[in-house]
Amino acid sequence: MERRTFLRAAVTGGAAVAFGFSVTREAIAYPAQTGPSPYGPLQTADANGLELPANFTSRVLAHTGETVAGTGHLWHGAPDGGACFADGDGWIYVSNSELPLGTGGVSALRFDAAATITGAYPILTGTTQNCSGGATPWNTWLSCEETDRGYVFETDPWGGEAVRRDAMGRFKHEAAAADPDRKVVYLTEDESDGNFYRFVPTTWGDMSAGTLQVLAEADGALTWVDVPDPTGATVRTRHQVDTARVFDGGEGAYYRNGTCFFTTKGDNRVWAYDAVANALNIAYDDDLTQDGPLTGVDNITGTATGDLYVAEDGGNMEICIITPDDVVAPFLRVVGQDESELCGVAFNPAGDRLYFSSQRGPAGSSSDGYTYEITGPFRK
Repeated sequence: MERRTFLRAAVTGGAAVAFGFSVTREAIAYPAQTGPSPYGPLQTADANGLELPANFTSRVLAHTGETVAGTGHLWHGAPDGGACFADGDGWIYVSNSELPLGTGGVSALRFDAAATITGAYPILTGTTQNCSGGATPWNTWLSCEETDRGYVFETDPWGGEAVRRDAMGRFKHEAAAADPDRKVVYLTEDESDGNFYRFVPTTWGDMSAGTLQVLAEADGALTWVDVPDPTGATVRTRHQVDTARVFDGGEGAYYRNGTCFFTTKGDNRVWAYDAVANALNIAYDDDLTQDGPLTGVDNITGTATGDLYVAEDGGNMEICIITPDDVVAPFLRVVGQDESELCGVAFNPAGDRLYFSSQRGPAGSSSDGYTYEITGPFRK
């Protein structure tokens, strides 16, 4: 049997998980296979140490411990997950800080219409290991603590008061992805035996109250089951529901058109939870993709054209693209920073500028993080 036909027909981990191919684009040919990038091959590294496709350029926006140009704000250590928010004719990029023991938080960079930085400031301080998170439709940033019984904090990109959202559960949070169609927020958990959750707020747009549920499998069908004790005070949330699906190291999450894509670093997979059909597909698996360029899967984002961008924590320090026709290829590579990880991938509202960070930079230290901007002819 031809390899791709076999992969599409395969089933793994139970009847509810398949390499499906439905009438929707989101599952037409899973899992993605290695192929040429729509942007062509990577060029020689530029002055910032980035290998980019032809006609793309990079800019260093901020470096840990240094003042952001034109502002009085010192950029934070260990920059991690991020997102962009429209701000009049400009936009705001928020960036988590994955520093330990109450030294983490979130900072923001504010841009005008010409992409000039006009401000930089903190929007959350005093928290621990803020790893990833997710933007909400009401323009707040959910910043997640990646620590045992960590919290989710709802922050204001414009600098208003941040609020801890206890109802969203206490576990080793990683990322959040808002689903406005079902009015829920999906949550990943960075544990080798982690779960995939969703938070169902009592009132959409208000994260102060609601129900935490976990994805489970019973009699071959996926179900959402209430977590008995979201605080995890005695028994950790991932151990409270016997039928809960286990995922090996949950990382980034991104929702689009009825599908929540999320990554698991332990098995180098990109999952696609089809919320319409309540089905789980594997969009990418390094073991099932010949010469797969994507390893150490981490943060993920997407564009209106259907492209997914996945950052590596490990591998060879690439951000890879997965196209709508399920081709995976490197989009950029950072050289000379092998002890770091790439994170915080996000596009500005116009989709013509990509932001990301190298968490530990050339020194391989949380005190050497860099945040970049990529400009070029992104597909529209």
